[in-house]
Order: sequence, then C-alpha cells, then structure tokens
Amino acid sequence: MKLEFHGHDERYVVEQSLMNLFPGELPVYEPIAPGDGAWAKITCDEAGDYLVVTTDLFFHGQSGVYTYGAPLSGTDFDREGQRRHAVGACFYLARREMGLPDLPWGMLTGVRPDKPVTWALEQGKTPREAQAFLESEYFVTPERAALAVETGAVAAQAAAGLGERDIAVYVGIPFCPTRCAYCSFVSQSVEKSFSLVPPYVDALVDEIRAGGAMAREQDLRVRAFYMGGGTPTTLTAEQMDRVLTAFETAFDTRWCSEITVEAGRPDTITAEKLEVLKRHGVTRVSVNPQTMEDHVLRAIGRRHSAAEIETTMALVAKYGFPHVNMDLIAGLPEDTEAGFRRSLERCLDFGTDNITVHTLALKKGSRILTEGLAVPEAEAVAAMLDFAEGALRGAGYGPYYLYRQKYMSGSFENIGWTRPGGVCWYNVYIMSELCSILSFGAGGSTKMVVPGTNRIQRVFNLKYPKEYTERPEKALANLEAFAAFYDQL
Repeated sequence: MKLEFHGHDERYVVEQSLMNLFPGELPVYEPIAPGDGAWAKITCDEAGDYLVVTTDLFFHGQSGVYTYGAPLSGTDFDREGQRRHAVGACFYLARREMGLPDLPWGMLTGVRPDKPVTWALEQGKTPREAQAFLESEYFVTPERAALAVETGAVAAQAAAGLGERDIAVYVGIPFCPTRCAYCSFVSQSVEKSFSLVPPYVDALVDEIRAGGAMAREQDLRVRAFYMGGGTPTTLTAEQMDRVLTAFETAFDTRWCSEITVEAGRPDTITAEKLEVLKRHGVTRVSVNPQTMEDHVLRAIGRRHSAAEIETTMALVAKYGFPHVNMDLIAGLPEDTEAGFRRSLERCLDFGTDNITVHTLALKKGSRILTEGLAVPEAEAVAAMLDFAEGALRGAGYGPYYLYRQKYMSGSFENIGWTRPGGVCWYNVYIMSELCSILSFGAGGSTKMVVPGTNRIQRVFNLKYPKEYTERPEKALANLEAFAAFYDQL
C-alpha cells in the first residue's frame, strides 16, 4: 500500500496499523498515482493544543475517509503519545468507513493489549470504567475488553507487590529435537548441532555466575525464575543440573517464590530429568503438546504421538510438582474445530492447573509459510477460541495473562488460563513489563524497567549459540549495562 504523509512523519504507528488492519500489505513510500490499487493519505494539522488528523484510504475498489480531532497536553513525551494515538485511531476509523468488519482488539497493535487497563486501574478507575475506556478509545470489542480487564487486574495486583529492585531471571535453551512447522525462533535442532550443546552450557553457566555476582552487588531481589527455549529438556539431566545449580549458588534466591522450567516436548522428558527438576525445587513444569491429534502432530513436524503425551503426563504426575502447565495452539495445519475440541478436553482430563491457549501466528521463515501449508480459516480459529473459553471457565479456570503476536490468525491472542492459586507470576511480569527481566543465553532480551513508568531499555545477547559461546564479552557488556541502569535509580 502506498503511503503519503502530510504534516507529520508518524511512520511507525502507520506501519503497525497497516500490518494489523491489512495483513500482507507492505508500506510503499512513493507518490500515489491514478490507477493505484491500495493507498492511504494521512494528514496532520496541529494548531496550538489541538490536533486534527484526516485519513483517506483506498483499497482495491473500497474507499473510506475519516477526520479525527484530539487535544494535546502535558509534556513533550505525553504529546507524542497523544499524536500517535490520534493517527492510529484515524487510520482504524477510516478502515471502518470502508465497510470492513471491526477487529477483536480494535486499533491496538501491540503485544500487550491489556496494558491500558492496568494503567487505568492503577490510576483509580473501576473495572467497568477501564473496560469502557478500551471500547471507546481503542475500539476493542466488549468481549475482548472484558477479557483484558480480567488479566489487567492480575497485572495491577502483581505491580503492587513489586519493589524498585525486584527482578525476574530468564534462562534460554535454544535447542529443540526438531523444528516445528510454525516456528521461526532462533533455535538449533539438536540432531544437527549436538556438538554445540556442551560449549553452550559452559558459556551459559559462566554468564549466570557473573550475573549473580552483579545482582548481589546491586542488592537486587529475584522474584521469579524461568527456563525456556527452544526446549530446555533437550539438555541432559547433568547439564540441567549444572544450569540450575549455577542459578541457585550465584543468586540470592530468598525472595524467589517460583522456579519454572518448560519441560516442553514429551519426547525429551525422562524420569532422570524430572528427578533433577524436583531436587532443585522447581515449582512449575510445562508439557506442551500443542495438539492431541496425531495427524496434526505429524503435520507440524513433531516426532511424538498423543499416546506419548499421555505417558509423559502420568510420569510428571508422579513427581508432584506444585503446578503443571500444558500448551495448545488453535489454528494448526490440518486441525479442525472438532480436533481442537478433543485436544482441549483431553488436556482438561489431566487436571493440570494451568492451560495456555495460543493462536497460531504465521511467522516469516516458518515452514507453514515457506511450504504453503494449509491452515484453518479465521472463522474456524474463532470457533476454537470460543469453545476454549467456555470449556475452561466451566472447569474453574480464569484468564490471568494475555499477549498478541504479529500475523496472528484472525488477529486474536494468546491466553494463559489458571485455576485459583496457580498464577505463574513470571508470565505476568514479562507480559505486562512490570519489572526488569535479566536474560541469559543466546537470543536473550534483557529488559530494564523504570518502576511505575512505561519507559523500558533493552539489551540483546547474540542470537546464535555458536557466536554466543565464542564472544562472552557481549554478555558481560549487557550485565554492565544492567548494573549501570540500577546505579542510576
């Protein structure tokens, strides 16, 4: 779609809106010419403390024009946020004028659509007022706005319990047995890169030890630990023991109330590994089948069967972990509404207190796109999610965190569901960006959060395991940046 800006240069918000409202369209910055099939003119006219935005849209024979006015106030930072909101709102409303249906999350384009609710609740608004705010200011549907109020309230509760020097720790294991069809994460197949694992663990342990020393010097309190991937259980039991021991000995863990490990795929989980996790006081493990349909498992490149998931869940139950999570994905290749229903019902039979329902995200670089695999239509995905909500609520679960990704089927969301007492606070901290996340390992993204603000700094580890092991100075530089951040508080 060709884009013309007049009186402004708000490229970021327009490009994000374009991605959200017209999937597959790419921004083109060339003059609009007669006969062009897709274009938008966005004009901003600012006079004093008032901004008027006009968006003129044309998309393959359909047109829409809208003018949106907004007052400007506060600091320069505040005003910039108000301008961006006005431009995004005007673009969305011009699309609505074309007669296209509203989207579940309205004009919201970010990963964390319940953040405005958390802010509203922290400012003293009632849940009803917070929901009305989402509906009127961001054009979110009443159903999604009500959902955001529930998860936003959990985030507000979490924020109230955090101190200025409270952090969470993430450890990344970027290895998997095979690459799933929907995946575009920077991870390595162990069968192709087995030799990378031992030096990776060596480098990871060194980084954790250095990070723990820094955290003690800064008097930081670790509130939650999360080991994710990839698939952490691709490590051997001995390697997992080394990593967890490094964390326990390097950090002061007196305030760490939860230790979560994504056990991941059933074909990587053994009694020996579960014994290691239990010995280290792991409070939550995740077994992530994604589906309980054998033909769908084959379609996404998994090498285990639904029967193996059953066996693994029985094994996990023997160790008595306080919390167990299972992941499902709505919209996988070759899945159907009936198949998804069977998968969710089977997960409910296991009695786990956490179930996460993801919506398939069509990620660039995934086999789904590169090989053109057929996936369910948005209407079918909507039906899957509707069934999941009803079934989970009926079984005593409630939503406690949610997030969105780019290119999601139907522009929906991922939701973590829990029974009472089963909240994984790490998920709330990271998704609502409530405290700093100190990340270790290849591809790690360390976030430094200024308490009580929406201002975040980030530093990134090297992406690939090989370069991560060969350049430890990069990880050390990130730790120095983290320490410098807290020196300034």
